[in-house]
Amino acid sequence: MIYIESSSTNPYYNLALEEYVFEKMDPGESYFMLWQNDDTIVVGKYQNTAEEINQEYVDEHKIRVVRRLSGGGAVYHDAGNLNFTFITDQKELAGFNFKVFVKPVIQALEELGVHAEFTGRNDLVLDGRKFSGNSQYVKRGRVMHHGCIMLDSNLDKVRDALRVKEAKFKSKSVKSVRSQITTINEHAPKKITMAEFKEALKRQAFDGSDMKEYKLTDADEQAVLALMHEKYETWDWNFGFVKAYSIRREQKFDSGLVTVDMDVEHGVIADIHLSGDFFGSGDLRELEENLKGTPLDEHLIQKLEELDIEKYIRGVSAADIALLMQ
Repeated sequence: MIYIESSSTNPYYNLALEEYVFEKMDPGESYFMLWQNDDTIVVGKYQNTAEEINQEYVDEHKIRVVRRLSGGGAVYHDAGNLNFTFITDQKELAGFNFKVFVKPVIQALEELGVHAEFTGRNDLVLDGRKFSGNSQYVKRGRVMHHGCIMLDSNLDKVRDALRVKEAKFKSKSVKSVRSQITTINEHAPKKITMAEFKEALKRQAFDGSDMKEYKLTDADEQAVLALMHEKYETWDWNFGFVKAYSIRREQKFDSGLVTVDMDVEHGVIADIHLSGDFFGSGDLRELEENLKGTPLDEHLIQKLEELDIEKYIRGVSAADIALLMQ
């Protein structure tokens, strides 16, 4: 098995590296990877990003958001979190066999004096509280299994970044199941450093077999960077990937209640209906027609300002409506 450790903490790079190893490197080999991200929310492939993140908190704290290849729920990464990836043939495994891949984590923790358990679905727990979530991606007989392990994560940030804004959604995407969470060091007999944990995990992952460390070539690096720029850094992948959902948002302003109902496709407004008990001099149908086709990103506030939103909804600014809609 080949070992690859990323020296980058850029989540867009690390997700691109995973895909590159999975898709482009020798399929006759198995791979084990360790990597870390700076403050990041990683959403599952089939999730509606807007449902999973606290956008205001994310913006305020400059937290990056990226979509992964595999399904499952949204997770938060920071410097106290370690991510691991196995890439191998699926033929020896029965379906999505998570237990095979989390066994080294459990053994590494036993070595360090911490008793962890596998829940039987995709979580690792300590005293019934989750410290590791796992997910898998399968294609052409190959499996990518990855997990995040909270050694010393900031749990306040984990909870706040993933707290959903008050809104009513009707969605086709998968919602995260919120679990009670913890960190390994809350249960360790003495504080475990990230370096100690990495070494213990590597020992158990390779289990006495040869560890062949691979350093990316210049050509590898260029290919990973290209994938990062073309896919993982893009708004289309991270926010617009979910094909369709319906949203109802409403808020009571000083000037009245505003309700927004939207159909969105690929992150762009397909249809919109505005209602409420506010006053305005413009025709709302005109405003709605002009908003169709607008992406729910930085273009939204620009569009609302161009349309002079206060003509239609008195006492409410373009920034107010943009925050409500996003």
